[in-house]
Amino acid sequence: MNKKRFAALFLTVPPLILIVAFYLGTFHPKTIEQAKWHCETDTPLFNPADSLKVLNYNVQYFAGKDYVFFYDLPDGDGPDHRPSSQSIATTVEGIAELIDQHNPDVVLLQEVHENHVSTDHQDQTQQLLDALSTHYPCMAEALYWKASFVPHPAIMGSAGMKLVTLSKYRMEYATRHQLSLIPGNPISQAFNLKRAVLQVGLTSHNKAPVTLFNTHLDAFSQGTDTMTKQVAEVKQLIDGQQNWVLGGDFNLLPPGQFETLPSKQQYYYNPNTELADLWNQYPSVPSPEQVQKEPEAWFTHFPNDPSVGQPDRTIDYVFYHQNWRILESEVVPAFTLSDHLPIVAELILESPILETPTIESSTLENNE
Repeated sequence: MNKKRFAALFLTVPPLILIVAFYLGTFHPKTIEQAKWHCETDTPLFNPADSLKVLNYNVQYFAGKDYVFFYDLPDGDGPDHRPSSQSIATTVEGIAELIDQHNPDVVLLQEVHENHVSTDHQDQTQQLLDALSTHYPCMAEALYWKASFVPHPAIMGSAGMKLVTLSKYRMEYATRHQLSLIPGNPISQAFNLKRAVLQVGLTSHNKAPVTLFNTHLDAFSQGTDTMTKQVAEVKQLIDGQQNWVLGGDFNLLPPGQFETLPSKQQYYYNPNTELADLWNQYPSVPSPEQVQKEPEAWFTHFPNDPSVGQPDRTIDYVFYHQNWRILESEVVPAFTLSDHLPIVAELILESPILETPTIESSTLENNE
């Protein structure tokens, strides 16, 4: 090899190394892929004659309510970059006690950290399971943020955030569905969150499919059609299926609530909510009637912005197929544990339909 060719090869190596390192250090999920899940071998089947109690909760990575994080203010200059280790430990115990108290059959969690520099690189799923008295033999989770190093001044380290579904009943499969990304250049998109839906199928006694969906839609997509796309993608997943329950943090207001927010807070939302397609077609907790008659009782978000001072909006929901009937539902007033409040809903199937699940258990093996 002559000197010119050697020099040219030498000059191309550093950029190639950087490109490879950049790609390997960021998250590139497929549109549909198997999610991580595990069930103990003796896990009971769900009996469709019994009720199903669901708890839906954005736990804000177990940070508690003593902080104003950099992203909590519209201009992005909140003073806090991370919670203390003691705050995390205290909040994990508090949320474990809340779950034990309500004893749900299924727990749908958002904003659970894994190997995140801001939460001591812990696996927060395991932290919670260790703190619970209630036994959940089945667990599924799907990452929607993962990077070896995020070059943001308030992070400057690894990031990891996931959806987590816990169940007392046997799971058949767990699938991760990628949602549309906020438009941007390839570098910013690589480091940004990649919102998703975690789909879990439960095994039932009479083979009626019972499907759980868990999601967390985007929060900072102002000026784009990202939320419209993500709602349409969620709706496409549930349309045509039977006996499903969908919970999550949708970051979207119910119709009519935009006008009740202070002008400074309206910045995050559109006057005509993108949630309308789901809201108008499927029953939900809270229902339109509940939000209209007692809006304060169904507020699910308590912003960390000090100018707010109390829960003032609904952005978390449990939607469900028409085969279910609600027995009881509430927003739990857990004001000190997260910037969100948990929804608890107990449902029962009135007319379970026998169908083969969209994704059969035989095609996806239990993945630890």
